[in-house]
Amino acid sequence: MMRWCASNRADPVARAIADRHYNRQTVGAEQFVPPGRCCVLVEDTARAFWVTSWPLPEFVKHDWPGAWICSAFRSEDAGGSVELVTQALSATRAALGEPPALGLVTFIDHRQVKPTMIRSHPTWGWVWVKAGFRYVGQTKAGLLTFQILPIDMPPPMPAKQRLPLGLPLFDEALA
Repeated sequence: MMRWCASNRADPVARAIADRHYNRQTVGAEQFVPPGRCCVLVEDTARAFWVTSWPLPEFVKHDWPGAWICSAFRSEDAGGSVELVTQALSATRAALGEPPALGLVTFIDHRQVKPTMIRSHPTWGWVWVKAGFRYVGQTKAGLLTFQILPIDMPPPMPAKQRLPLGLPLFDEALA
């Protein structure tokens, strides 16, 4: 069952979570999404958010111009991070259409994110690898880059529609 709800670049619930994300540039600013096309999602219990950005290739400074970018994903004990990433990919495909040839990339600042210990070795991006991504290198700034190509993405599935602010994000009778 889809856990994500469609949102927007100024959603106050998503903004509150975004303000606690390590890559937030201006905490408290009304909008938290880079310029350009995007897909913003809020998990149905309001404990996670996701942003897919789709900048025009001519404005990109990394080696994957034209790819969708997961510019933010934060889960605050929402559980099932691999499932959340997989479902966010499905919801992004439903919202933005066919993915570009370079698929979707995400960047991880290993100086800001705690590693997962795998066989006693610190490992970054484990959730992403479990969701089908591959490590493809680093940016000039040293960010670890993970990519999923269209062939490896799950099929499109639309996110749930958000209820108006002030109403619960999910039906408590179903929880």
